[in-house]
Amino acid sequence: MSVFVARQAIFNRRQNVVAYELLFRDSPKNYFPGIAEGKATARLIMENQLNLGTRHITSGKKALINIGPESLKLDLCAFLPCQDVVIELLETIEPNDANYELCRELFHSNYKLALDDFVYKPQWDRFLKLVKLVKFDITITPLSEIIPIVQKLQKYKKIKLLAEKLETKEDFKLAYEMGFDYFQGYFFARPTMIKQTDINYNYGLVVAIYTEIMKQNPDLKVVAGLFELDAALAYKLLRLINSGVFPIQNNIPSLKQALVYLGHERLKKFVSLIVTAHTADKKPAELMQLCVVRARFCELIAKQIAKPQVGEAFLTGLFSLLDAILDQPMSFLVEKLPFPDDIKAALLDEKNTLYYILNIVKAYETGSWWALEQAVILINLDSKVLPNLYQQAVDWADNYKNKS
Repeated sequence: MSVFVARQAIFNRRQNVVAYELLFRDSPKNYFPGIAEGKATARLIMENQLNLGTRHITSGKKALINIGPESLKLDLCAFLPCQDVVIELLETIEPNDANYELCRELFHSNYKLALDDFVYKPQWDRFLKLVKLVKFDITITPLSEIIPIVQKLQKYKKIKLLAEKLETKEDFKLAYEMGFDYFQGYFFARPTMIKQTDINYNYGLVVAIYTEIMKQNPDLKVVAGLFELDAALAYKLLRLINSGVFPIQNNIPSLKQALVYLGHERLKKFVSLIVTAHTADKKPAELMQLCVVRARFCELIAKQIAKPQVGEAFLTGLFSLLDAILDQPMSFLVEKLPFPDDIKAALLDEKNTLYYILNIVKAYETGSWWALEQAVILINLDSKVLPNLYQQAVDWADNYKNKS
């Protein structure tokens, strides 16, 4: 499916681009749709950070991402790498005790915080020691009326000031003379649309996963089995682990290990993020079903000839169509995932056991019998077992197809 995001450049006093604000969009139309703030932020994270990453969109520069009251309460910031983003606290957040504690936790987790569309009230004073950036919307607070507030904030040496909604040269000149550090608005650049491809996921499986992990003692084997049935969900899980949010010590050879690494609380938040971002019209595509069949087929073949690589064989099959799904080169995508070298090599058509297993599966799918006979010889597999293994794979995948 196609997903959209808009980015608007932020300029410094030398008029060089230093960051981009990312703005949620749900169509090629360049305006914010009428959906809840929490859902918009959840979808922005799912469709961008847990797709190809914000750095891909911002050309490596910082991304300013809007966080409102619901997103703050849901801790959606936990899915964003602190080194890549600035958390833009929307004006709808009240400066109360509860929100102060949430902001303080973000600050101590090394997130850079910004106050959006700032209108000064004394209740904001304690927040100022936590923030790095204060944004003024000059259509709400005209520059000529906020000189005393700007002067007050300039006494905080660690706080930078940004003037947004600048539409004329005169606006820019006045903001520059007032000492603003950064500038944003149509005078410089309008938001530009970026279109990407993302993966539909099976919402029935999301519900099943959510039900299991909300138990006091969830069975990780069951949860891993559910993730294995949907390449989209498995991809999002592995992208989260490899997104820069968590330090990775070792490669992840299986989905169960990914879940163990993530931990129960993070897993609950992750599935809650998916639920929040979900749109009801998503349906699992046939391509996704083929991924699941391939994964199981590869796994069953590995049980015959390479038992230590059963988990890796499953992942190789599950992600073997990722380039077709996302319309991106496989070489680009595998670097976005924490795979062991054997899986990466197989997906990049480098010859190893996993590559030969995948080749057998592909040949069987297409009815390329001569290629199939050549492939089974290379791993010493009797081709007579394949019809039964394939039927097992199809039956296994079909058992869960109707859960959506």
